[in-house]
Amino acid sequence: MAHPFARGLGLKVLAVALAVLLRLAVAGDPIVERGFRIPLEFENLPGGVEILGDAPDSVEVRVRGSSGVLRRLEAGDVAAIIPLDSARPGTRLFDMTDGLVQVPLGVEVTQVIPSTVSLRLDVQGLPKLVPVVPVVEGEPASGFVVGAVTADPAMVEVIGPLSRLGELTHVITESLDVTGTAVPVASTVTVGVDDPYLRLATSQAARVTVDIVREPVQRTLEDVPVQTRNADGLAWAATPASVTVTVFGPPELLRELDGEDVTAYLDLAGHGAGVYNLAVTIDPHRAFDDVTVEPTVVQVTVQ
Repeated sequence: MAHPFARGLGLKVLAVALAVLLRLAVAGDPIVERGFRIPLEFENLPGGVEILGDAPDSVEVRVRGSSGVLRRLEAGDVAAIIPLDSARPGTRLFDMTDGLVQVPLGVEVTQVIPSTVSLRLDVQGLPKLVPVVPVVEGEPASGFVVGAVTADPAMVEVIGPLSRLGELTHVITESLDVTGTAVPVASTVTVGVDDPYLRLATSQAARVTVDIVREPVQRTLEDVPVQTRNADGLAWAATPASVTVTVFGPPELLRELDGEDVTAYLDLAGHGAGVYNLAVTIDPHRAFDDVTVEPTVVQVTVQ
């Protein structure tokens, strides 16, 4: 039976010979240093966890070794890898000098810049449904203004870190230019999220329609009588007895408007005998989009 030491003797002799040859080959080479800038890699990031903040995408590494070895060394032979398989949400610190830079045999890492990498990790939230807000630029032709602006779809789903999703209120579209136009504008544009850490659940485009309408004009109606509702047979008197109403709307409709088309009233529901200061309400009318009244409150005596 062969002695145990004799087993694989040929391979052992060869290994010793190679080690001696390698030592002789480098013995005459001076020890030098060399620097590399290499990508910073993250591996085994747990599902449902995302990286936030401004994590570096590369690091600077200085290595030491014999000039012959370093002369043949390329940037691809050096790797900076942060394992994230056991990382938890929150701020995590990684010491890059603690074996996170991998180099070939015979090469020593002397410096890593930055020496410590800080990562902010967050759990991925459930998809959030938010409205699409179209971006409209420019001014329509003289005498016209932007009316209703709609998007189809009106809502989209966004995914990303939970903390960022909580702050998200809407997504936006590519801008739609309405400069100088007097007719409605419609176009299919890309939808996007104005937050680098968030993204659409699926790539999305929206059909945006911008109504262009005639600019509202105003008309002032004086001495509009104050009426009441829900008086339930009570006697009442208002001071002042009339108000001034200013309405805003399309010129073609306001031209036909007269004082009888505008109703100003006080709601006496729940009021018995006494003196009250009540807000004046104006009934809506198809001829105007907006309305103001002066005074906004009048005194009414109920008997």
